[in-house]
Amino acid sequence: MIEFKHHEYEDVEHPFAQYIRIIGKGKNGARHLTQIESYDAMKMIINGQLLDEQLGAFMMLMRMKEESAEELAGFCQAIKDQFNNQISSNLHIHPDFDWPCYAGKKRQLPWYLLAALALSDSGYKIFMHGFDGHTIGRMYAEKTLNALGIDTAKSVQQAQTQLQESNFSYLCLRYINPAMANVMNKRNVMGLRTPVHTLCRMINPFNAKNVLQGIFHPAYQGVHQKANILLGYPSALVYKGEGGEFERNPESKREAYLVKDSTEHSIVFDKLLERRLVKPKTLDIEVLKRVWRSNQAVIGEQGFDYGLPAIIGSIELALSTCMSQDHAKTKAVQIWNNRNKNKI
Repeated sequence: MIEFKHHEYEDVEHPFAQYIRIIGKGKNGARHLTQIESYDAMKMIINGQLLDEQLGAFMMLMRMKEESAEELAGFCQAIKDQFNNQISSNLHIHPDFDWPCYAGKKRQLPWYLLAALALSDSGYKIFMHGFDGHTIGRMYAEKTLNALGIDTAKSVQQAQTQLQESNFSYLCLRYINPAMANVMNKRNVMGLRTPVHTLCRMINPFNAKNVLQGIFHPAYQGVHQKANILLGYPSALVYKGEGGEFERNPESKREAYLVKDSTEHSIVFDKLLERRLVKPKTLDIEVLKRVWRSNQAVIGEQGFDYGLPAIIGSIELALSTCMSQDHAKTKAVQIWNNRNKNKI
C-alpha cells in the first residue's frame, strides 16, 4: 500500500499553489504568468520554499504550455538578482561575450569551443556557462574543455580571474545557481526538458556586452528575442545552432534574431557548404586538437571539411553582434588564422 506523507499545508493553501493554479487551470482558465509573478515564483524556487511535488508540477505545466517572453524575463531576473546579491562587490569584469552552452552535442563535435577559444586569443573576453550530463549520450563543454587542457573555473572568483588573465572562462551552473542546477539534473527523471533549459541560456550573470544564445526549436527564437529586450540586454543574438548550441551550421541557411539597443533585427547567414556531408560515426576529441593545431586545411580529412566552416562561421556569428556582417566575416578568418596553435 502506498503511504502518503503528511505536511503542514493540508488545511491551508501553500503560497506557491497560486502559480501552479494560474498556468494549470485548464484550457480555458489558464494563462501565462506576468513578469512580476514569474519573478516571485522563481524567487520561491531558488530559496527552496516549495515542495518537491509542486516543483515537478510547475515545471511540467510550463513545459506543456511553453514559456512566454515575460515569464522567461521574470525567471531570469530573479536568478540574476540572487546571483548579484551573492557575489563580492569587488568583481567588476564584464565579458565581451556571454556564451551559454547547455545543449550538448551528439551529431557533430563541439566546434563552437574552438571558435570561442580563438576569439579569446584575439583579445575578446569570453564567458561560458553550462551544465554537463543532463541528457544521456551527449558531449558537453566542461569535460571537452578539460580534455583539451583548458581549466574550467570552480568558483565565481576564479572565473573572474581567468577572464582577466586569459580572456576565457567556463563556469558550471552549479556555481551560479545550485537550485537551477538541481532542476536541470532531473532531466532524466522527468523525461522532458524544463523551462530551466531555456532560461539558463539567458542569465548572462556577468552582464556581458553581447549575449549569444543557441537554441534548438525555431519557435523559441522570437520569444528569446523579446525576453532579451525585457531584460535590457543591449546586444543579443539568437540562432538555431547545430544541436541547439550557439554554433554555425555550415550546411544550412539560417536567420538569426538580433537585439540591438532594444530594437529587433534579423540577420541571414547563408550556408557555407554546397552539399551535406556524412556525419562522423564517433565524436573524437583528438579531431578537435588536430584541427586547432593544423597550419592549413586538409581537404577530405575528418574534421576539416565540416569543422573549419563551422568554427569560422561561429566566430562570424558572435562578431555580428558588435559589427557589420561583412566586417565580421573578414575578421573571423583573420582571428582563426592568428590563433595560438600551442594553446591546445
